[in-house]
Amino acid sequence: MGEGNVSERRQGPPDVGVSVVILAMSRTAGARAADGEPSGTSQRSPTASRGGRQELWLPLVRRVREPFLGRWALPGGPLRANRSLEQSAYEALASATALRPRYLEQLHTFGDPGRSAGGPPMVSIVYWALVDPWEGAALYEDDQVAWFPEHRLPAMAFDHRSIIDAALCRLRSSIDYPVVVTRLVSSEFTLAQLHGVYEAVSDQDIDLANFRRRMLASGQLEDTGRTCRSGRRRPAAIYRYAPTPATGADGAEGPQGVTRPAQFAALRDGAYPSRSSGVPGHDDPMIPLLPGSAAASVRLLRSIAYPSNRKDRS
Repeated sequence: MGEGNVSERRQGPPDVGVSVVILAMSRTAGARAADGEPSGTSQRSPTASRGGRQELWLPLVRRVREPFLGRWALPGGPLRANRSLEQSAYEALASATALRPRYLEQLHTFGDPGRSAGGPPMVSIVYWALVDPWEGAALYEDDQVAWFPEHRLPAMAFDHRSIIDAALCRLRSSIDYPVVVTRLVSSEFTLAQLHGVYEAVSDQDIDLANFRRRMLASGQLEDTGRTCRSGRRRPAAIYRYAPTPATGADGAEGPQGVTRPAQFAALRDGAYPSRSSGVPGHDDPMIPLLPGSAAASVRLLRSIAYPSNRKDRS
């Protein structure tokens, strides 16, 4: 393509694509170093920790063309005329990672003129998604796609590092919602597993005994009557979020404005039902609203994850 054609494209309408930030509590194969190469300690635990604290991981794909040839980027693809935004997001994920998350929420639209690195203008409609360890196992790592810990990301293409930071901020602001927590661990969990999620999401050390006491006193959890054993430790009780009229039978229904689990399954399986028009009064129709029945728990959960003496919550 000649310089004239490139210049014309730079002045033309932007290309529109969909990208997805996928977050998980664990990964299933060898760790990657910051340069994107397999590290010397590749056989790490699937719940590898940061200073004894569990951490968030996300899959990245290596670019195979300019600009940023060889750099790592978020999985994504073009927005097609015969596909909705959600359909395009799921198709991009299926093509690049084989992941089919049950939780998918629109994050933001990024269209700064300078983000295209001198190429044609680009607009990215970004979603963030959550997968539990079992869903995350569907990703087969190779030289072109791999899991990375969120605090040791490689040099990335475009503004994808900033996009990831925005997704982490949204996740931390949504830590109060059972649907978010359970999508990272599972619908049933031990208090130690739940504690690991809160520490990873808040990126802070949280006293386990205090966390256990407050969660049990909150009235949000119910004991399933079953236990599980890890190593030589005594069996741990298994809990789930107590159902409410707003959350449904499994206690993990999404807040208003977020696609419900049945709709997620249909989107992943190709049925693609229409989504609700969104939440009046909000620029982003996918911003979650807290159900009234759960409103009383907000201050409690944030006091657990974000101690009052810590002003910097980023």
